[in-house]
Amino acid sequence: MRITISKENYLKAIAEAESAGEVVIAAALARWLGVSAPAVAMAVRRLKREGLIRVANSVSITLAKEGRDIATRLIERHNLIERMLTEIFGMEWYKVHDEAEHLEHAVSEDFERRLREKLGEGDACPHGNLPGLDRPQDRRQRGWKPMDEVDGGSALEVTSVFERDRKLLEYLDGLGIRPGSALRVVTRNCDDTMTLTVAGKSVQLGCAAASKVWTRVNPSSEQK
Repeated sequence: MRITISKENYLKAIAEAESAGEVVIAAALARWLGVSAPAVAMAVRRLKREGLIRVANSVSITLAKEGRDIATRLIERHNLIERMLTEIFGMEWYKVHDEAEHLEHAVSEDFERRLREKLGEGDACPHGNLPGLDRPQDRRQRGWKPMDEVDGGSALEVTSVFERDRKLLEYLDGLGIRPGSALRVVTRNCDDTMTLTVAGKSVQLGCAAASKVWTRVNPSSEQK
């Protein structure tokens, strides 16, 4: 069976949607990949026929073992490439996802092995996301919360950010909100915004954007 770039993209999108806590259906895949509903329907039929996915009740899509193995390898390679671009080449953290989306299909196994030797394995990408399938329940078990769920007065450290929205990443970077940054939630406002203090400055962030930012209680604030 030939694994094309298109197949890899679909399998990875299914895995990433699952990791984001979504029930994966055709409409979700169309949104994740930015493709038409007929294109998704055709791809789903092909992937199911080849035993890479399962479709329950003609609606819910899950990865079969071989499909999950392919998706996991691609996600781990994506993570390595993002780290290479920031740690070796110094590229801005909010740019590397788009670059890695292209490069992940062109990297040979030999080059990937050399990246693993150079960078090591298991570390988070520049957006704070761990390689592999890291589900919302896994994050909550580590004590992380989306920022929009945090009460006013809380001192936080940003742990990870949703990486598939370049405009959001650039906006957050402009506010000083990036993995590892410290901030304080001042108030939750009635207009679905939050007032934050970041690096001594007061900033406003909509709750929709805040829901894409995972945080934990700032360890240094607990020690005070």
